[in-house]
Amino acid sequence: MLHFGIIGNPLGHSQSKVYFDRRFAAEAIDASFTEYPLNRIEEVRPLLNLLDGMNVTSPFKQQIIPYLDGLDPVAQAIGAVNVVCHGIGYNTDWYGIVHTFRPALLPDDRHALVLGTGGAARAVGYGLQQLGLSVRYVSRDPNRGDLTYSGLNADIMNECTVIANATPLGMSPHLDEAPAIPYELVTPRHLLFDCIYNPSETLFLRLARQHGSRTLNGRQMFLTQAAHAYRLYLGN
Repeated sequence: MLHFGIIGNPLGHSQSKVYFDRRFAAEAIDASFTEYPLNRIEEVRPLLNLLDGMNVTSPFKQQIIPYLDGLDPVAQAIGAVNVVCHGIGYNTDWYGIVHTFRPALLPDDRHALVLGTGGAARAVGYGLQQLGLSVRYVSRDPNRGDLTYSGLNADIMNECTVIANATPLGMSPHLDEAPAIPYELVTPRHLLFDCIYNPSETLFLRLARQHGSRTLNGRQMFLTQAAHAYRLYLGN
């Protein structure tokens, strides 16, 4: 029997176990998938020997790198890992970004803001760059991002028609939270995306929709990256 799992904290929002359990059952694969809500990344050591593969979610996508035997070239370029197989770190999040955004982008969508600077944000930025967009990262910490939230003025908001939330703000159960962007400057020209898929419409997306923006949640990103992780797990 094969053993897989996911590490992160919290994991209450994650639908990875449901996804993998269903696929293993549908394809008659003798495998299990377990959630491991770690408190510290050091707790991953025994799991690396126990599991045949694992998913990695916040806050460990960057912290896990020193515990691995190596990274594939894309994970190395992104600087974050969301899948581990046989001691090697991979990043499948960016596949999800490309497949989510490609049919949704308009010709004028050339510049993007990515909210956050963690592992998810770096994968989002990488995926958008593969689609030809320029990317600037927004952070509360002026030492981490290209911009701070207070610096999002009318000129920047007018230029950057794609805005992607790669922070946990708004994730269930914290439904009343949203990144502090100037929503009054969001227009129908904008496309706002949230990595979060639980709930299906975050406060971030609801505020964007109320200003006429195009919106996307993280469901397609999740499904696409999970499908690629599944292929890595089974070696096909």
